[in-house]
Amino acid sequence: MKASERLLKYAVIYTGSDEDHAEQTPSTPEQMTLAQVLAKDMRDIGLTDVSVDAHAYVYGFLPATAGREQCPPIGFIAHIDIVNEFGTSEIHPQIVKEYDGGEIALGTSGRTLDTVQFPDLKQAIGKTVITTDGTTVLGADDKAGVAEILTMCERLVQDNLPHGKICVCFTPDEEIGHGAALLDLEKFGASYAYTVDGGAPNEVEWETFYAAAADWSIAGVSVHPGDAKDKMVNAALVAMEINGMLPPDEIPAKTQGREGFFHLCDMSGDVSAAKLSYIIRDHDAEKFSQRKQTMREIERKINETYGAGTAALTLREQYRNMAEILQHHPDVVEQAKRAIRAVGLTPVSNPVRGGTDGAQLSFRGLPCPNLGTGAYALHGPYEHAIAEQMDVMTEILLHIAQA
Repeated sequence: MKASERLLKYAVIYTGSDEDHAEQTPSTPEQMTLAQVLAKDMRDIGLTDVSVDAHAYVYGFLPATAGREQCPPIGFIAHIDIVNEFGTSEIHPQIVKEYDGGEIALGTSGRTLDTVQFPDLKQAIGKTVITTDGTTVLGADDKAGVAEILTMCERLVQDNLPHGKICVCFTPDEEIGHGAALLDLEKFGASYAYTVDGGAPNEVEWETFYAAAADWSIAGVSVHPGDAKDKMVNAALVAMEINGMLPPDEIPAKTQGREGFFHLCDMSGDVSAAKLSYIIRDHDAEKFSQRKQTMREIERKINETYGAGTAALTLREQYRNMAEILQHHPDVVEQAKRAIRAVGLTPVSNPVRGGTDGAQLSFRGLPCPNLGTGAYALHGPYEHAIAEQMDVMTEILLHIAQA
């Protein structure tokens, strides 16, 4: 089975994770459903010691072939959940064969996919493109990675290719910041690993953001507006004031590359109480620290102006830049680059404007760069994957596995 065929099989099993149930893992029962399907497929392929734990982590292994027993075990990781931010209904992928470079109508949704808004589509001319029907995400983030890892394993077994021990784990709830927190590293047993959760096949990513969440709780003073002079503190207006004290150009829509940002994710409130939720991101440790200090300084100024206790800021660290770890393991990154060159591509390493499970795992002692999948425009109705690039990714994984 080709990787793209596996993607189509898994994409129709809806596995959106749920922030409102993040206290449990998995956050949604559908993830356990897919975990069981994957476990069966892994056994059918020939992986050994396949298991699904109570948290929907799926483990499986390929023992080293004769003469490769002393090779360091290599891990391959992908996540089984998808975002639930756009459409929570059944997913209906579309297959566009021999793409001609024009607009692709996404079902009857009225949305279209084109090379102007999505330049990567130019690479797909003459190839097969898998898209959404415009009403949901596709789920290639990260079921494309799941499909490519399993296809790689199937090829190793069927073609009797030499390799060291291969350790596979599929994880839940990545999209809600779980970060593979419950991955059992002792059970997994890999010396180093790769998450397969990126974009273009020639990408090898080893630098992420530093990340924190900033939650504001604002307490207002609600009185009759006709008698509000010098009494009322409108919590909703204070929330607007807090946001106005942040640099207006340091938001996701106006930054790129290694530029950090403050991102307002959610807001609610009225006169008596309001809440703001931000994420803070930067690739530079010092600038990241300064961003958190900016938030603390705003809290101080607001409470000086409106009274102690008006604004309460809670900062939560989320993950750190995995470059701190991977700069000490250049061989792991170079192994991926050699595999990319082996399929005729030029490797690129751009800073990830986000995080990966590999960030947390690297700090837990498992060096873990991130590789591409051949999927693009993730987290929305324009998500799409290029079938031939998924085949290329499978070849890259095969080169890494046999290195």
